[in-house]
Amino acid sequence: MKRYTQVLLVITFLLPVLAMGQVHFGATTGLNATFVLDKGLKEDPRYNSTYTYQWSPVGFNFGVDIGRKFGLQLESILSNQGQIYQVVDAAKEVSGKRNIDLQYLNIPVLMKFMNGGDGRARTNFNLGPQLGLLTKARETVMFEAGTYTIPEDDNFELPPGAVVNQDGTYTLEQSYSQEFTKAKNDFRNMEFQIAMAFGVDIDLSKHLYLSTQVRANYSLTDMRNGDVIDAIKAGNGGDIFGSRANLLVGIQFGLHYSLGVTRSFKGK
Repeated sequence: MKRYTQVLLVITFLLPVLAMGQVHFGATTGLNATFVLDKGLKEDPRYNSTYTYQWSPVGFNFGVDIGRKFGLQLESILSNQGQIYQVVDAAKEVSGKRNIDLQYLNIPVLMKFMNGGDGRARTNFNLGPQLGLLTKARETVMFEAGTYTIPEDDNFELPPGAVVNQDGTYTLEQSYSQEFTKAKNDFRNMEFQIAMAFGVDIDLSKHLYLSTQVRANYSLTDMRNGDVIDAIKAGNGGDIFGSRANLLVGIQFGLHYSLGVTRSFKGK
């Protein structure tokens, strides 16, 4: 009964909003540069970050323009994220890889600020909270046999079989690998993020318009779950701990249908 009451309250709130504004819905896609911001990995001499590009293959949105300068937009976007780090040995040669591969269903609720004009192309700025629901996650680390610099970190734990040298390095006699996955509950199932975008809407016909955006998302919570974080802090995780944040910067395109006449056609 409580759930039905909540749904009724939401509908009661939405009905006057929908009556006040112009409703539109559409589908989107995008290409993004994705980053995993981790101070521990950044300061670890064994890792070099690389540029990583991912698709957000499909997304859907539903919006209401309340007046000419303000609107609200609810979206759902399937987003591939993560980053690849090169593993380098003491001689700065690439000798392995750390691949962080993530997929989220991002659900942002955005306030849309528009320039209010009647032109066919109109600028807008979007800002709001975003919920990231983790659908896939896999992080693999692989070190080839060789000699590596020992990081300056109190929580660092030597890999199994490593031999400490007297020059601030250690030697692996055989390759070493480690894996974290969603199935093993190594990652949080949900993240809270901030989403923002600057874009241009272009009217194509009386009821269709194209959206183009430069978009950014930043997570406010660590992607790994509490048990993994505690284990790494205690020196039992075989890794260096650093607070992790997802950052995404990219371009997004969408095609939208308006239930009313699009802005530049209203005067015709």
